[in-house]
Amino acid sequence: MKYRNLGKTGLQVSEISLGCEGFVDHDGTLTPLLLDKAEDLQINYLDFYTPDPNLRNRLGKALAGRRDKFILQAPLCTTWKTDQYQRTRKIEEVKGSFEDLLARLETDYIDVGMIHYVDSMEDWQEVSQGPVMEYAKELKAAGKIRHIGMSSHNPLVSKAAVESGLIEVLMFSINPCYDLQPASEDCNDLWDDKNYQSQHINIDPDRESLYELCEQKGVGITVMKAFGGGDLLDASMSPAGVALTVNQCIHYALTRPAVATVLSGAHTLKELEISAAYETAAEKEKDYAAAFALMPNISWEGHCMYCGHCAPCPVGIDVASVTKFLNLTKAQGTVPETVREHYSALEQVASECTGCGACEKRCPFGVKIIDNMKEAVTVFGK
Repeated sequence: MKYRNLGKTGLQVSEISLGCEGFVDHDGTLTPLLLDKAEDLQINYLDFYTPDPNLRNRLGKALAGRRDKFILQAPLCTTWKTDQYQRTRKIEEVKGSFEDLLARLETDYIDVGMIHYVDSMEDWQEVSQGPVMEYAKELKAAGKIRHIGMSSHNPLVSKAAVESGLIEVLMFSINPCYDLQPASEDCNDLWDDKNYQSQHINIDPDRESLYELCEQKGVGITVMKAFGGGDLLDASMSPAGVALTVNQCIHYALTRPAVATVLSGAHTLKELEISAAYETAAEKEKDYAAAFALMPNISWEGHCMYCGHCAPCPVGIDVASVTKFLNLTKAQGTVPETVREHYSALEQVASECTGCGACEKRCPFGVKIIDNMKEAVTVFGK
């Protein structure tokens, strides 16, 4: 298992992590077995969003004696009413549910406290300027949460949260189909078939700039819905009209800037094993470029997807990294010092490009790589 930095939190998280779906299924009876399997697979990051008291009790028992082996992402702003989950912004409910979470999980802290499901700008303003954020800050100061996070499906809301400096982790829905869709305050738009009937050209600019902003600001992204609820794995269900594999979906998410881990919503032990097998898969099994080329109504022409087909460069330039750093400067309209430092740390920089064109011949998306190298020299000075 490989590990990545979760933004600037100082946490090292496994590239594949365990989502909450398996804890919810089967009335939670799989919970201890899922943790056993995660431990065997060296998965150290868990998401647990449910406020169901029975499921919280089960996870608490399963974590006993091994709490320090897992980094736990869990929600603020969920509550259990009339035997069902509800999102809440009522501060007394928020406080009561979080204290209940700590008690039932038999722990005195949560690693990443997630302000749950913020998809409208109005909601973000209420959260960020009201008692919910103040409570989150109090919890962090007291050590009851180590880092403040937020979950969202809306790139514009997410960018506002990242720009505010109030969050350290963003849980966001990332896959090649959702990335085509413009910002919406209704997450159902992401999987509505009518939104995939017309021609789509390249990733939505707000989503792309969000990932680049997170990279620049040091906000780590944990990915939900990498498989689109399983739809992307079935050609008859996929909005793209082409079936992708688990490895392709995971690889797409992990090649977006700032992404630290992909949450596998595994319903069974086997599904978790299949997701974790990404770590030992051959590069050709991860490669999503050929599948993208077959997608009807979708064009990625001229857009770098960080797929790595441009490699190897004859002089050793990491073309994808140079392109990523260049895109970060475009997103910010300036050259952030951290980006300049990362660029300078590359073993070979854009000025060493000979213009041979080998990378452009291999690029499946027709990116003008030589022009990008020239622009990078202008921007970074070498």
